[in-house]
Amino acid sequence: MSEALNVSKIFGEDVFNDTVMKERLPKKVYEELRKTIDEGAELSSAVADSVANAMKDWAIEKGATHYTHWFQPLTGVTAEKHDSFISAPKSNGKVLMEFSGKELVKGEPDASSFPSGGLRATFEARGYTAWDCTSPAFVKRDATGAVLCIPTAFCSYTGEALDKKTPLLRSMEAINTQALRILRLFGNTTSKRVTPSVGPEQEYFLVDREKYLKRKDLIFTGRTLFGAMPPKGQELDDHYFGSIRERIGSFMKDLNEELWKLGVSAKTQHNEVAPAQHELAPIYAEANIAVDHNQITMETMKKVAGRHGMVCLLHEKPFAGVNGSGKHNNWSITTDDGINMLDPGKTPHENKQFLLVLTAIMSAVDKHADLLRESAANPGNDHRLGANEAPPAIISMFLGDQLGDVLNQLISTGDATSSLKAGRLQTGVSTLPDLKKDATDRNRTSPFAFTGNKFEFRALGSSDSVASPNVVLNTIVAEAFCDIADELEKADDFDLALHDLIKKLATEHQRIVFNGDGYSDEWIAEAERRGLPNIKTMVDAIPALTTDKAIKLFEKFGVFTKAELESRAEVQYEAYSKALNIEAKAMIDIAGKQIIPAVIKATTELSTSIASVKSASVGADTSVQEELLVETSALLAETQKALANLKKATAEAATKEEGKEQATFFKDVIREAMADLRTPVDKLEMIVDKDLWPMPSYGDLIFEV
Repeated sequence: MSEALNVSKIFGEDVFNDTVMKERLPKKVYEELRKTIDEGAELSSAVADSVANAMKDWAIEKGATHYTHWFQPLTGVTAEKHDSFISAPKSNGKVLMEFSGKELVKGEPDASSFPSGGLRATFEARGYTAWDCTSPAFVKRDATGAVLCIPTAFCSYTGEALDKKTPLLRSMEAINTQALRILRLFGNTTSKRVTPSVGPEQEYFLVDREKYLKRKDLIFTGRTLFGAMPPKGQELDDHYFGSIRERIGSFMKDLNEELWKLGVSAKTQHNEVAPAQHELAPIYAEANIAVDHNQITMETMKKVAGRHGMVCLLHEKPFAGVNGSGKHNNWSITTDDGINMLDPGKTPHENKQFLLVLTAIMSAVDKHADLLRESAANPGNDHRLGANEAPPAIISMFLGDQLGDVLNQLISTGDATSSLKAGRLQTGVSTLPDLKKDATDRNRTSPFAFTGNKFEFRALGSSDSVASPNVVLNTIVAEAFCDIADELEKADDFDLALHDLIKKLATEHQRIVFNGDGYSDEWIAEAERRGLPNIKTMVDAIPALTTDKAIKLFEKFGVFTKAELESRAEVQYEAYSKALNIEAKAMIDIAGKQIIPAVIKATTELSTSIASVKSASVGADTSVQEELLVETSALLAETQKALANLKKATAEAATKEEGKEQATFFKDVIREAMADLRTPVDKLEMIVDKDLWPMPSYGDLIFEV
C-alpha cells in the first residue's frame, strides 16, 4: 500500500508563488511587484533587490545552493546555467550567500551557441536573459542538488528574440489589448486584462530502460527506425483507459508528487490507445505559465522514468504501425474578473458577444490556416498528421451541432432565433440515473475543435513546446479582434453593424467549418474544392512563416520582426535536415554493424545445418531450410543494396545548400531511401532466430514494461 499523501499541503511548496511573496516581501514591495505582474508596470531596481533577497533566502531554506535563468531557446527544450549564491571569500576565508536584483533581472548566456537562424554569428556571443515575473520561480531538485529556477526570456545583444517565451509574451499583450477593445464595445468597463488560458494534454510512451539501451535507434533519434509489428498491437482496444499496471502506477504517483510540488496542476492520468502509451493532462493556466509547466512536465517525466528503470519517449511516432503521441492544446481567453469570452451560455443564438468572438476566430483560422499548420510542424509530427490517428494536415474547425445550427441560421436567414437544446440520455437501467447530454458531440478527427468553452488544437506533436501554436493563436485572433473593433468603433448604429458583421464573417469563412470525418478521402477532396490548404510535411509548412501576409501580421502587433521570422524559418529547415540526417546515419550504422552481420550469421548457421542434415542422411528433406536460406539471402541482398543507396543519398545531401534546398532533398530523397532500407530489414526480423536478432522487438518494448 502506498503512503497517504496530502496534496493540498505539498502543492506548490517548491514555488515562489503569490502566497510566499505575500509572506516574505514588505507590503509595499509586494504591491509594486503585483502591479508589474498584473498591469505591466515597470519594475524598479529597489523592488528587484528586495524580491531577489527574499527569493534567495526562501530558496536556501529549501536547500538550494545555485540559481539559474531558466529559458526556452529555439531547440524546443529548456536551457539553464547554474550560478552559486556564494560571494567572493572574505579575508577570514568565509563566504556570504548573495543574490542581487541585477542578477535576478538579467543573465548573460552565450547567444551564439543556440539556434538563431543567422541572427547571431559564431563570433557574436553576447545574449541576455530577462526575468519573466509573471511566471513564478521554483526550486528544482535532482542529482545536482536543489536549484532556484527563474523563468526568463532570451534575446540577442541587438534585441531580437532567440527563444519561445519572448514572442509568447508579446502575443499575450497583443490579444489583451485587442480583446479589451471588444469588451468595451459591449459596455464592459470593469475587466482590466484579458489572458489566453491553455491546458496542454501530454501523451508519452514508457519503455524498459535495459531494452531501450539495446536499441541504438531509440537512443540516437527517439524513435525506432526498424521494427516488425508484433502479433498483437492495439487492435483489441484493450489498453485505452485500461487498468494501470503497478510499475506504471508507481511512476505516475512519483510524477504527480513532483509536479504538484512545482505547482503543476496535473489532473488526469490514464492509459492511451497504444500499448505502453499514456497521457497526463493539467488544469488550464495562463498561457506563459502553461508553456512553462508543460516544459517542466516533459523534463520531470524523463527524470522520474529513469528512477523506475524506464525511459520516457516523447517522440511523436516511436513505433511504426502503432498510434503516435500528440499534445492537445486547449485554448480559451478569460478576463481578470472571471469572464470566459468563449462561453456560449445556455442560449448561444442570443449571446452576441460570443457569436462575434466565435466568428472572429473563424476568420482568423481561415485566413491563417497555413500558420497554424506550421506551428504544429516538426519532423516527428510528419509521421502522425493525416495518418488516421491524429488530425488531418488540413486545418478545419469543428463547431458541433448546436453552434453549427446557429451559424446556418445566421447565414441562411440573417438571424439566429433558436439554439438546439441538450437532451437526456436514458440508460435503460432502472438503477442508473438518466444523464444530461451535451448539445454537441465531440470530433477527434478535427484539428481545431470547439469543446464547450474552449478550442482544442489537436495537431501538436508530443515533443514540441506549446509556445509556437499559442503565439500564432493569440496573434491571429488579436488581428481579427482589431479589424472588428476598427469597424464597430466607428459605427453609427452599433447593434445593426454588429448583426451585419457577425453574418458577414460567418458567411465569408464558413468553408473552414467541417463537422464530419476528417479521416475520410471524401474530406480531402471536399477541402480541396473549398480551397483549404493540405500541407502534408514540415518542409512544405515552413514557407508560411515568411509570406508577406505573415510578416505584416506579426510586425503589426510587435510579435515578430521580419528578421525574426526569417531566422525561425532557417532554424526550422536546419532542424529538419539535422533530424533526418541523424536518422539516416543511425540506420546506416545499425544496418551495417548489427543487422547485416546478424543475418550473415543466421544464414551461415542455416547453410551449415543444411549440410549437416544432408551428410547425416542423403535422403533427408531439407526443403524448408533451403527455402528459408533462399528467402533470407534474397532479403539480405536487398538490404545491402538499399544500404548502399542510403549511404550515397546521405553523402549527396551534405552537398546541398543549407536551408530549404537541403531540407527538401531530405524530404523527397532521404525519406524514401530510409523506407527502402527498412522494408527488407523488417521482413528479416520475422525470419531470423530471435536469439540472433541484435535488438529487442516491438513486442519486447511495448508489452514488457
